[in-house]
Amino acid sequence: MLDFLLAPENLPFAAALVLMLLIGLVEAVGLGAGGAADIDAEMPDLLGWLGVGRVPLLMLIVVLLALFGLLGLGLQQLAEALLGAPLSPWLAAPVAFLASLPLLGMCARGLERILPRDETTAVGLESLVGKRATVTIGTAARGHPARASVRDSHGQIHHVMVEPNDDLGRVQAGETVLLVRREGGIFIGLAEGDALIPRLDDRPAITG
Repeated sequence: MLDFLLAPENLPFAAALVLMLLIGLVEAVGLGAGGAADIDAEMPDLLGWLGVGRVPLLMLIVVLLALFGLLGLGLQQLAEALLGAPLSPWLAAPVAFLASLPLLGMCARGLERILPRDETTAVGLESLVGKRATVTIGTAARGHPARASVRDSHGQIHHVMVEPNDDLGRVQAGETVLLVRREGGIFIGLAEGDALIPRLDDRPAITG
């Protein structure tokens, strides 16, 4: 078995499985960052179908490595049984990778159902307008955004870049702003001291 795994034709698949095990070991001993990447941009259809933005990115990578390694080794065993020799890795690796993608999408949908919703629920950036954000790194000024954290309606934390609405305003780390609009990748916020905030927050709902 070891000779089969170390055969040159199988090295890409064996390496994928070893890398999968190393990532799992690092996460198990608490040396990783948790694997949950914040991907707040709208996902292209293909990436969304694969689970990007709905399942922690590192988890998707581990699943993809496992699928690629196992499918590749299975393909090489089948080729050896039918043809008398394994395929070239230059042929087997692309076939195994393409075969892994639909299975990755199926696994991602299954994981999304069982993982906590506050880790897997993806929302559009526009839904953050009207939420309060706290500056975490830097000082926000017009033309010089700072990093801030904001919690969406599902309780998930997003990290966004924020500028104050006032051209002369400054928002220090630890201060809170109300996100009133989005300009590209930057959110514009009203500082808590701005008199406009209560009117935005407390205005009566318009009913039919």
